[in-house]
Amino acid sequence: MNTPLRPTFLSVLLIQLLSFNVFADPPNVVVIFADDLGYGDLSCYGATKVSTPNIDRLASEGRRFTDAHSASAVCTPSRYALLTGQYPFRVDLWPPVFLKTGLVVDPDRTTVADVMKRAGYATACIGKWHLGFGEETPDWNGDLKPGPLELGFDHYFGMPVVNSHPPFVYVEDYRVVGLDPDDPLVYGQTAETRIFDEKMKINEIGGGKAAHALYDDEYVGTTLTEKSIEWIREHKDDPFFLYFSTTNIHHPFTPHPRFQGTSEAGPYGDFIHELDWMVGEIMDTLESEGLAENTLVIFTSDNGGMINRGGQEAWRRGHNQNGDLFGFKFDAWEGGHRVPFIARWPGQIPAGSTSDQLVSNIDLSATLAALTGEKLATDEAPDSFNILPALTGNPSDPIREHLALAAFRKTHLSLREGDWMFIPNQAGGGFSAKNVGDHGFGGPPAIHFSGQVNSDMADGALKPDAPAEQLYNLSSDLRQSRNVIREYPEIARAMKKRLAAIVSAEGTRP
Repeated sequence: MNTPLRPTFLSVLLIQLLSFNVFADPPNVVVIFADDLGYGDLSCYGATKVSTPNIDRLASEGRRFTDAHSASAVCTPSRYALLTGQYPFRVDLWPPVFLKTGLVVDPDRTTVADVMKRAGYATACIGKWHLGFGEETPDWNGDLKPGPLELGFDHYFGMPVVNSHPPFVYVEDYRVVGLDPDDPLVYGQTAETRIFDEKMKINEIGGGKAAHALYDDEYVGTTLTEKSIEWIREHKDDPFFLYFSTTNIHHPFTPHPRFQGTSEAGPYGDFIHELDWMVGEIMDTLESEGLAENTLVIFTSDNGGMINRGGQEAWRRGHNQNGDLFGFKFDAWEGGHRVPFIARWPGQIPAGSTSDQLVSNIDLSATLAALTGEKLATDEAPDSFNILPALTGNPSDPIREHLALAAFRKTHLSLREGDWMFIPNQAGGGFSAKNVGDHGFGGPPAIHFSGQVNSDMADGALKPDAPAEQLYNLSSDLRQSRNVIREYPEIARAMKKRLAAIVSAEGTRP
């Protein structure tokens, strides 16, 4: 039997002293998990074509992280990592799931919601789920079970899949909202659904007109925000954990009419403005209910920004979704997984501070367990690190010595270690298409359309003499413009060996 991989640095011993509850009154916790929001999509991370005053306020009143990552550059496995504290590659989870996929999380696996529930918290998930329902395939006309409620949540309301794929309905707890038994949802029929701002035929699921009528893509953000506010107010007298998983800013970019035309980055930027408003509404609610001082708010994203149809328009207007980072959603390059990460907790997290600690969304389970005094068994959240010291203190030694990072293709599972990034293959392992706006994996990498520079690429295509693997020193080359694997082969070999050890281990949590 394999044994957990243990970090080698001695400072982790001090960090683990904070693994028990040191807070007399553990706070409420709100995790706001944005969708496809890139490292450069917020003004507090350098964006100039959009304005995000509410999210910027979180940063000015809390801590902004500059080296935070989603465990995967893909939405579904990233959500799996956040909830379970386990690398998604351990269950062979790489692509997103859609309407015919059962629940991809084993109900017997401990989730962050389970941890919070054990600590006496009320728990809710509101927003995009995207982890499947049912044992094998969802029964959209019956009980969508197992689902969020089998994973530690007391309540669920939201989008079951993603707002660019059917069924375009809301789910509350186990049932599709507004479903008419006389007009069931049926696989294989044609339904007219709004997508990409126009009417298109979706030949996967039909019927359910009453349920579909309750869904309006321009009002999804408003609906999810109102549901979150309602739940917070209902549980203001109890310790609560809210996982607010927005559909903003995943395509299609369909902001509420009051945000349309408000940015300099087209509908993409307008959708960011709506997301910022949503965050502001949550913060205003916490303040009006007297909860803001004892609520830990964590804001982050499931992966990097994507250069699809609307994203390309924003790019041409001078908005860089991922800032100076190379690559996009789905890629092993930094643009695929380095994301905004902001934490606010008045009196505990220093206001206006920044941290360059290497952290990940996979670390929430161990961190919130430490926050609430819950002990994790060896097989619970096996790859999650307690980053509470990075939130409330300012550790000089790294909490994480390494982090495995997944792309769309399993051939591109990569390793971050110190300043180094090792990718065991060519290119980014992610999105590719022949034309801007295509959503496929049969053309050149997405960088073909962005004008980004990399020593292995020419006009978006691999050079004939490009090395078989990649190595970058991010301290001197954050843009990943130069693959230095031929100059430092011994570092690449050591990192490849470390990555293999991580894959074969049962876990990496200290």
